[in-house]
Amino acid sequence: MKVIAIVFASFCLATSAMAQTGAEVGGTCKTQAAGNNLHGAALTSKVKSCCKQQAAAQKLHGAAESSFLKSCNSAGLGT
Repeated sequence: MKVIAIVFASFCLATSAMAQTGAEVGGTCKTQAAGNNLHGAALTSKVKSCCKQQAAAQKLHGAAESSFLKSCNSAGLGT
């Protein structure tokens, strides 16, 4: 029982760390897109593509990838 609690707590900490990283990367992706003077759908596409590339580079899968992409896209698009 203690092992399950420890594993769950470490998973929660890792997930929160990924969310912070996603927000930081989202800002970087937005900066890259702004450098190209993109707006509207082009900006959205660039930020999403950048976030997916960053998730792949960090080798994220499953729930960690979903959480990362959600926070990255939100930060990158300013929502």
